Amino acid sequence: MRDTRESRLLLVLLIAIAFALITVDIRGGQESPVDGARQAAAAVFGPVENGVAAAVDPIGNAIGAVRDSGERHTRIAALEKENAELKAELGSDDRNRNRLRELDSILKTAGAGQYGIKGAQVIAIGAAQGFSWTVTVDVGARDGIKRDMTVLNGSGLVGRVTTVGPSTSTVLLANDPDFTVGTRMEKSDELGFATGQGDRPLLVQLLNGKAKVKPGDRLVTFGSRADKPFVPGVPVGEVVRVDPAGGGLTRNIYVRPYVGFTKLDIVGVVVQAPRADPRDMVLPQKPKPAPTVTVTVTPTATPPDGQQAADGQRNQQGQNQQNQQGQDQGDVTP
Repeated sequence: MRDTRESRLLLVLLIAIAFALITVDIRGGQESPVDGARQAAAAVFGPVENGVAAAVDPIGNAIGAVRDSGERHTRIAALEKENAELKAELGSDDRNRNRLRELDSILKTAGAGQYGIKGAQVIAIGAAQGFSWTVTVDVGARDGIKRDMTVLNGSGLVGRVTTVGPSTSTVLLANDPDFTVGTRMEKSDELGFATGQGDRPLLVQLLNGKAKVKPGDRLVTFGSRADKPFVPGVPVGEVVRVDPAGGGLTRNIYVRPYVGFTKLDIVGVVVQAPRADPRDMVLPQKPKPAPTVTVTVTPTATPPDGQQAADGQRNQQGQNQQNQQGQDQGDVTP
């Protein structure tokens, strides 16, 4: 169509008619005079709209899915974070309970041996200057810690303090090859020296090469002069193997330490030695063996077959005699 004056007037007229119909439709509501025309248009153009919607919906759904997916991922991430925080909180509670048990065990050990201790936490393992079996604890000179103090936990001997800083200290563990402590056997009082062997049992050399030792025997610290570096009576470990006596002046035995050196957490530094040697008081009580139930069976004597037959025959004869006497008495007439 050419752009003429008539075409422009026609366009303006059509726009005016459209606005008029829209105004009438809005004011008429459900009773609009153009409602019939709208329904007719819907009947004509409805199938076309459905086809277009069928073609467009997958794209729209995909866009909506991506949008919803982002929202779901955000919610899932929030839930996962919340779950992780709850697990961490629960884990923290479990750890706190374990630490409370460890601290309670240390206090019982200190009470049994009358040791004055300073509680500490292991905050690092190993030493910067070498490959020694050491740990760092969070107490130092400000807490009254000094070099060559005994370190223990609820199970027994942990080690001794070797280096002291203002707020931390280094502890040489009892399983270090450079660690040596004097020991005393439970009950027999046999003396010896225990040396660390890393992740292997402690090597203990008894001064008496003829001492009677067996697996299961227990050792405690003998103690040092002026109680440094070791106080007496701290449990060391249990004998697991004994070398045969070779006629030497000393005798080697192998001792499994009570302390698990790879899982240390709470320890106690002995800042005050006991007034008297606790001897074996700190060792845990040995479990009592379960009573043995004894069942006694008394056999019943069974006579030989011949004896049984003879007894049976005598019993039968006696029965016959009694029957005969009864018949005789029945035949007597008064």
